[in-house]
Amino acid sequence: MLIVSRRSRLFALATAVATVLAGALILALTFTTYERTSPREARSKASTSGPGSGSGSESVAGNVDCRRAKCVALTFDGGPSLTTPGLLDILKQEDLHATFFVQGKGHIAKYPEILRRISDEGHEIGNHTWTHPRLTDIDADDARHELTRTQDAVERITGIRPVLMRPPQGRTNREVAEICRDLGLAQVLWSVTAKDYETTDSALITERVLDQTRRDGIILLHDLHKGTVPAVPGIIKALKQRGYTIVTVSQLLAPAKPQPGMAYRP
Repeated sequence: MLIVSRRSRLFALATAVATVLAGALILALTFTTYERTSPREARSKASTSGPGSGSGSESVAGNVDCRRAKCVALTFDGGPSLTTPGLLDILKQEDLHATFFVQGKGHIAKYPEILRRISDEGHEIGNHTWTHPRLTDIDADDARHELTRTQDAVERITGIRPVLMRPPQGRTNREVAEICRDLGLAQVLWSVTAKDYETTDSALITERVLDQTRRDGIILLHDLHKGTVPAVPGIIKALKQRGYTIVTVSQLLAPAKPQPGMAYRP
């Protein structure tokens, strides 16, 4: 009886361990497994794939080959807002284009004319959801609705349907990636953040951006925060002095085209 009891305990322990490991594997697959690549890797694969790979930058003004140039992508989240026209004035004066990941409620819905100006002036528009939830914390139907509603609003106002999205807080997983794949959206993360939501100090925002920026980087800023737009001229000037060419996300990826569901991060 002692042997049987001991064997039973060992069997129960092994079963419990196997259950825990299986659960951990399922959790890992659910929350962390999705396709990821860097802009450099995407360009390299496209360069060797032969004709038909596409440039991915036809919808924005100006062409640049980031395989040769020292590029960095400039992106802004959370607009449009009342501060966006000032930013657009700066970018127009500098003859630069950026990627704007726009939000629906309180932004697209409130300032459609600013969104239209972003598009008319040749900037790239991406999807940043309707109400800015963490997509990994809501169910699949709600996540799909957040993205689809924003897609529809952008297309209605500008005539262009975005092919890029940025998940709020950078939170994504396999389920979010599958939704994005269905909706024709590539996921764009970042390598540089000034955490401009924490400070109104434009000098500090500039310092943080410059400290983190490397070739093929993606800079994340928020034009709706008080200290950000005043920091942009200094950021642009310093980046140019360091030899950077400032581009949109699609220009950074070219000759690759953004692939739906793929997560791009330097």
